[in-house]
Amino acid sequence: MALAKRALGIDYGTTRIGIAVSDPLNIIARGLEVIANSPRAVERIRELAEEYDVGVIVVGMPYNLKGEMGKKAQEVELFVSVLRSGAGRDVVTVDERFTSRMAQQTLITMGVKKKARQVKGIVDLTAAALILQHHLDGARTS
Repeated sequence: MALAKRALGIDYGTTRIGIAVSDPLNIIARGLEVIANSPRAVERIRELAEEYDVGVIVVGMPYNLKGEMGKKAQEVELFVSVLRSGAGRDVVTVDERFTSRMAQQTLITMGVKKKARQVKGIVDLTAAALILQHHLDGARTS
């Protein structure tokens, strides 16, 4: 029996992009790396997708509290369209409201010291893993 391809999760930020990957069975998400949001970002994401044999890329969509697309969501939508044409993989979006706050709380619960939580990228990495985990959990229940 062939294993399903892995999934890649993305927490898009204006400065940094957090990236997470699933295990080969698509059960657990883990933070992979944080990359600079630069013109080379899509290329790096494509490289990671190839390296980890990814079938789908999951991008967190920052809807506002009313569930509508604000300015930030429109920025992510543009990134998603570029990613769809450049990554060579299916790209889907999931609602990411509150994931950065949940990431902060997760780090606190895990006992990560305040100074370590302030390291640039640790929240982005954790948020990417939460976004991907949400997608994986939804895929198993549907």
